[in-house]
Amino acid sequence: MTVHRFSVDQYHRLGETGILDEEDRVELLEGWIVSKMVRNPPHDLSLELLDAAIRPLVPPGWRVRTQMAITTADSEPEPDLAIVEGAPRSRLPRHPGPQETGFIAEVSDSSLARDRGTKARLYARASIETYWIVNLIARQIEVHASPSGDQPEPLYRSVRVYSEGEKVPLLLGGVLLGEIAVSDVLA
Repeated sequence: MTVHRFSVDQYHRLGETGILDEEDRVELLEGWIVSKMVRNPPHDLSLELLDAAIRPLVPPGWRVRTQMAITTADSEPEPDLAIVEGAPRSRLPRHPGPQETGFIAEVSDSSLARDRGTKARLYARASIETYWIVNLIARQIEVHASPSGDQPEPLYRSVRVYSEGEKVPLLLGGVLLGEIAVSDVLA
């Protein structure tokens, strides 16, 4: 069996030529085309609650995107929620890049290992400032900050866990937008 890594441009061409389409639940992670995890009602409810909690706090010039692609040097993940800078039409015909992405959150249950591993690594490599994992299994929010950037072993140098009963500060560009209660976003 031959295994092949894809560039972002090659991945796009697979969609343009119809080899991949909307029915294919996949995303490009570090050059590999991988299946997206199956969503379930607790995941979708937590995403909806997270969106409702974050959206009113987002300042002008930024906007919330849910389950839409961003593009990094070697990946095109579709995070559950991202806060990106700029008007919706400002980027046509491309997805937001890391320079426009100030915050990402993944809601995790069956995807927890991938979200802590591959996705944390690729978001840190892309210097995404803040990355939350809404961990439905442990009923907590894991806040990853201070990305190392494009290093041989990219990582977030700071990881703090917030449990039920605590509030998580929502930071964007180093500015506190507000606090979100962990229990308010857990299904």
